[in-house]
Amino acid sequence: MAINENEKIEEFTLKNQNDEEVNLSDFEGKKVLLSFHPLAWTSVCTKQMKALEKNYQTFENNNTVPLGLSVDPQPSKKAWAEDMDLENLEILSDFWPHGEFSKKLDIFIEKLGFSGRVNILLDKSRKVIWVKEYEIGELPDIDEVLTKVKNS
Repeated sequence: MAINENEKIEEFTLKNQNDEEVNLSDFEGKKVLLSFHPLAWTSVCTKQMKALEKNYQTFENNNTVPLGLSVDPQPSKKAWAEDMDLENLEILSDFWPHGEFSKKLDIFIEKLGFSGRVNILLDKSRKVIWVKEYEIGELPDIDEVLTKVKNS
């Protein structure tokens, strides 16, 4: 993994589950959690996204926007978001060009065709203030994530 703390994340535009463009600049003045998950519709990824949704108010209370990201196409993201009953969390599609954003961050696993499971917390100036990579089958500890958000 090449993304490190203190690096700046470049502007990006990706489609959310509702086929709307989401830009990093949309969250001016807020911290942003980029929560990468390998593939939609898998058990650990579902738990990861549901934990973000369940704690959405805590993120908001700490001036932070959580975003779920994977290489799945937007229509799949839409069906998955509906299946999970997401009301607040935006899940973004890094589908085409395939994995382009995760490749820029050097978290794309070429031999598997998807990103690693990685949380990247950005401050208001888009600088990385925390990054953690997990094993593919490992569920990120939401309490650890929320502690990082609250203390940053």
